Amino acid sequence: MGHYQILISRIFAPGRRDVSDEAPGEEDDVSRVLVLNTGSSSVKYELLSDGERLASGEVERIGEPGSPVADHEAALKIVADELKERDLGIDSPELTAIGHRVVHGGTTFTEPTLITDEVVEDIERLIPLAPLHNPANLAGIAVTRRLRPDLPQVAVFDTAFHSTISPAASTYAIDRETAVRLGIRRYGFHGTSHAYVSRKAALLADAPPANVIVLHLGNGASASAVSAGRCVDTSMGMTPLEGLVMGTRSGDLDPEVVFYLSRTEGLSIDEIDTLLNRRSGMLGLCGDNDMRAVQKRVAAGDPDAELALSVYCHRLRKYVGAYYAVLGTVDVIAFTGGVGENSAPVRERALAGLGALGITVDPVRNERGESLISPDGAVVKVAVIPTDEEFEIARQTLEIVSRTNSE
Repeated sequence: MGHYQILISRIFAPGRRDVSDEAPGEEDDVSRVLVLNTGSSSVKYELLSDGERLASGEVERIGEPGSPVADHEAALKIVADELKERDLGIDSPELTAIGHRVVHGGTTFTEPTLITDEVVEDIERLIPLAPLHNPANLAGIAVTRRLRPDLPQVAVFDTAFHSTISPAASTYAIDRETAVRLGIRRYGFHGTSHAYVSRKAALLADAPPANVIVLHLGNGASASAVSAGRCVDTSMGMTPLEGLVMGTRSGDLDPEVVFYLSRTEGLSIDEIDTLLNRRSGMLGLCGDNDMRAVQKRVAAGDPDAELALSVYCHRLRKYVGAYYAVLGTVDVIAFTGGVGENSAPVRERALAGLGALGITVDPVRNERGESLISPDGAVVKVAVIPTDEEFEIARQTLEIVSRTNSE
């Protein structure tokens, strides 16, 4: 393996997934897919083949001062070299397709889409909705299309899974002409995670179709209400700032706070943007955005950490109650993401006091981090389901390639 301080790379032993996870054709044919998540200063990748994860890695600090990685083309060359050393190269004839995570699809893209010149132009037009993310996603697409112009490449959009929410859920109560002209509405994010986890959670329901609440809790956090596999509501809005309390983002906030900060403190729009996105959330409340550190401080009796955790879990409980009302009945609540999968205190406190809705957590199962943490016979099953966004991107990529080949 090459010695790049900015590269974290893992080669996995074969490990077949269960059949419920497999994409079309995996039972019969080997389908090797490279999944790329190209961020503004990083490239994450995974190589999957026939339900097995072959390799995974990340190139960081792209374009930063002192970094040996000047741009995304240089980063993807590192990825290509790493894979080639293990005969898994991007130029391999065994590579079936490349799947790209694209953050914002607006209302233009409501499903994964085969990448063409026209699709690239449409993603470029959506840059104002995701100015930090879509340009980086496009950079990854541009490089790999040059490297493998012969290979089908698919854009999988964070927003697509949430495109099924109703106008009542997606519409903000502002001037309609302005909203329509500028594309101001709820889009939702973390879509690949919500799609994967809600599908797995539905398998736990006593009878289909299932109503599921997914709580994706990481440094970014979002909730979704899913009925029969279709998202009907989600907490993030036009941007990922709305909704739950996050590591550094405020989540729900009275819009007047923005004007108040401008008038009283003289803060610019950019300064307020930085405050709400990078200096708020758990970091703003107690100075730590790592939930593990917050929990240690809570255990030590730190009042700021206790307040931060209380605010975090109060917001979660509000969304669970709201989505219970939206769905009417709930079969499964699924925790996922770094915090959702690993923090027993968050899971317990987020659902505390909801017994009247049939929502309870078994403290022993929860502390052990078992897959099912609700008591036997609970009306609503509560589960911990590790997310796998890369596999979901690969699955959707193969679906599009298979559908295109059959047309």
